[in-house]
Amino acid sequence: MNPPTPTPTSAPAVTLIYVGDPMCSWCYGFGVPLGQLLARFPEVPVQLVLGGLRAYNTQVMDAALKDKLRQAWAGVAQRSGQPFSQALFEREDFIYDTEPACRAVVTVRQHAPALALRMYHAIQQAFYAQGRDVTKAAVLAEIWDEVHGRTKEAWGHIDFLRDVESEAMRQQTRDDFSQAQRWGIRGFPALLAVRDGQAQLLASGYTEADVLIERLAALAGPRDHTR
Repeated sequence: MNPPTPTPTSAPAVTLIYVGDPMCSWCYGFGVPLGQLLARFPEVPVQLVLGGLRAYNTQVMDAALKDKLRQAWAGVAQRSGQPFSQALFEREDFIYDTEPACRAVVTVRQHAPALALRMYHAIQQAFYAQGRDVTKAAVLAEIWDEVHGRTKEAWGHIDFLRDVESEAMRQQTRDDFSQAQRWGIRGFPALLAVRDGQAQLLASGYTEADVLIERLAALAGPRDHTR
């Protein structure tokens, strides 16, 4: 595994790499302990890599998959406390393709990188808690407007619908999927910590905040985190 290494010498000694998919239910649940970890270590940067859980799927969701997802989502809700809408299961035409949502995050990461993780979580909320169809570019553009509108920072103009449908963003999204595969990551969420060019797996699958905090604190060492 050879993940990217922080290059500026003034950067924090540890960088987190989060590999996930905004339409992965356990990644949605993982937002709770991840948020607690980042609150404990606010100075540690996070790089997002999109994994492509069900990328390029073309089959309409059938009853068997709906039943499987209901059970899985109930398990995530019980463990994480995250809310889930059941609106998706009422649809007869839904195709569970996670590539567009991943591509939306890649697009924001390209143009407004400081908002990428916020966009990622906003897509999760829209899909799981609100039952919105985040496979549609128009819906993803609405979510971007909501994310961008809540910020006070002056970001450069993004023609989101144009950019998210561009071949450049499609290729960057494919590159993310390939990178996750090269690292040998087969399940999401996965959280890596990189220090001195070496990667350590902090989480493979849903992991509680206290475990994440303990692992990162041990890796970072007292000279990096004194609180």
